[in-house]
This record gives sequence, structure tokens and C-alpha cells, in this order.
Amino acid sequence: MSRVAPFSLRLSADERQQLETQAGSMPLGSYIKSVVFASEAPTYRKRKKPPVAEQQLLAEVLVRIGQSRTANNLNQIAKHLNQGTLVVDEELERDLAEALLDVAWMRAKLMQALGTKP
Repeated sequence: MSRVAPFSLRLSADERQQLETQAGSMPLGSYIKSVVFASEAPTYRKRKKPPVAEQQLLAEVLVRIGQSRTANNLNQIAKHLNQGTLVVDEELERDLAEALLDVAWMRAKLMQALGTKP
């Protein structure tokens, strides 16, 4: 049986001393494995996978972000605003309105995926 890479565990000096005391003459790694893999070792809840519907909503948001130029457009607007070269015309107003709609849509979908109400 081949072994996988070692597992590292950070302990305080007191924790390490306690483990070494409990292990007695047994090698520390062997002692830890015997405790962790004991049949009476406590079991903890399993990690929950998000429900499929939530994953689909999150996927929709990621797709929309990937297709959208909103982040780049807002960055360019902020750059021109900071430089004092921002020209507010109909195109910019349309871009801002579209960005607001995108952000509102993403917010609603994320809240829906998280199970919260807007």
C-alpha cells in the first residue's frame, strides 16, 4: 500500500506536551492515528453540498458576470471620474443604467441562492 503525503497539524506547546504524555511510549503519529481511527471516535456532521437549485442560481450569476462587461465599464468610468475627464452623455447614462440592472439582477439571484429575501 503506497502512502500519500504526510498530514500536518499545528499544535501549541501545551497541546503537543499533552499528546506526548497521553501517547506514553507509543510513537506520537501512531497514537494520534489510534485515537482518530478508533471505532468509538466521535463522528461529526458531514459537509453539506448546496442544493442543486442553489448551484444552478450561482452558476447563472457566474455566467452573467463572465458575459458582462459591467466590471470593466465601471472601472473605466471610475478612472475617467478620478482624472476629471468623465463626459456624461447618453451612452454613459445607458451604460450606467445597464450596470445597475446587472447588479440588481445578480443581487437578487445571490439572495435567492442563499435563501434570503430581498
